[in-house]
Amino acid sequence: MLNKIVKTVRLSLDDKGYDYTGGSVRKAIALLAIPMMLEMAMESVFALVDTFFVGRIGNGALTTVGLTEVMMTLVYSIAIGVSTAPMAMVSRFIGEKDPAKAGLAAGQAILLGVFVSLLIAIPGFVYAGDLLRFMGATETVVAEGVGYTRIMFATNVVIMLLFVINGIFRGAGDAAKAMRVLWLANGINIVLDPIFIFGLGFIPAMGVEGAAVATSIGRGIGVGYQLYLLFGNRSVVKMGARAWLVNWEMQGRIVKIAANGALQYLIASASWVFLMRIVAGFGEAAVAGYTVAIRLIIFTMLPAWGLANAAAAFTGQNLGAKKPDRAEQGVWLALKMTVIYFGVLSVLYYFLAGPLVQGFVKDAEAVGYGIEALRVFAIGYVFFGLGMIPVQALNGAGDTRMPMLMNFACFWLLEIPLGYWLGLEMGYGVEGVVWAVVIAEVVLSGLALWVFTRGKWKLMEV
Repeated sequence: MLNKIVKTVRLSLDDKGYDYTGGSVRKAIALLAIPMMLEMAMESVFALVDTFFVGRIGNGALTTVGLTEVMMTLVYSIAIGVSTAPMAMVSRFIGEKDPAKAGLAAGQAILLGVFVSLLIAIPGFVYAGDLLRFMGATETVVAEGVGYTRIMFATNVVIMLLFVINGIFRGAGDAAKAMRVLWLANGINIVLDPIFIFGLGFIPAMGVEGAAVATSIGRGIGVGYQLYLLFGNRSVVKMGARAWLVNWEMQGRIVKIAANGALQYLIASASWVFLMRIVAGFGEAAVAGYTVAIRLIIFTMLPAWGLANAAAAFTGQNLGAKKPDRAEQGVWLALKMTVIYFGVLSVLYYFLAGPLVQGFVKDAEAVGYGIEALRVFAIGYVFFGLGMIPVQALNGAGDTRMPMLMNFACFWLLEIPLGYWLGLEMGYGVEGVVWAVVIAEVVLSGLALWVFTRGKWKLMEV
């Protein structure tokens, strides 16, 4: 049994290629999921390490990072949304055994990603201080952290390309490549973080700005490595010169999927912005504690996103191979694995909330807010996974419109008003805001499962 597991892990980390449209469904999901989960695990480790080092500076720095990260989730959302298009299209074309067409879709997606990142960088850099004020930051926090915010917005192109190109790798079934890229990028981040924050030798201490510099350098190197792999001889996706000339027909197909995908994630992320704005009204300690709780939740959620991405890629490739029933079988398997994973974590987070939060923030008031938030998240954590898998499966099929509509209903029509009512009107504070998140996730998971079981996604064209 152990030898079989070791063999499967080794095979999953190899990029020699595997046909996910035939053979054992369990093995195919495992081969896709293992590197994707390891990829997301490294991303989550970096998020926690970053929080740990910044937390050593003080509540003001942690507040800056917390508020900026909430705004940057809008950038991440656009990047993830844009990346859903090449993932869905490349997986479908690979399933159809057409690597040249997959290369054309990949090239057009990269061009779109660069263009969109420029539209974000300029206003984000210019209005960084105003954006922090809008989020509820005090003038002291703005003065201390505006440089961090400017750097993060100005270098968002590396975030965009990391997501878009890794979406191409995932769609092609090259999950091991995507994993190696993020391990390299975030490994460099972790090494550089304390150096640029606290200084070392001729490198001066940059404080919270140093965290942004380290992150941008690490991600930039990661993008360089992505391009090296993408143009390599062993790449499943074949990138010819034609892929880099604007193809309006392919751009139209990409934008159709990417627009709904971006809206889908923007809606979800914007709700976090509004909720953070509500939390900011309770003071710096509330934001610091809430930020730590969110980082801990994301720490363990990201590996599950790896499993969800595996379900998406598996769905796309098998729909391309005209095997919709096999695609559905893989999604249900991924869902069972995710529910078990989140169930175990729920128990751990609820009973270990105290020591976990205290490991990242020392202020007693902030610790209290963090423990309160983490325990409420733990109560409904399983539902985060219940919704995640079917939503990503729909995205993998190219149906980004339905998840977008579900997110709009659950997050904007339910979560935000409920968070305001429970947190401010009813006086439950941070706890009320977190309860609003949990309730919205419960409703979303029910809707996602209902839409998935209807089966209309099996008929999607990309």
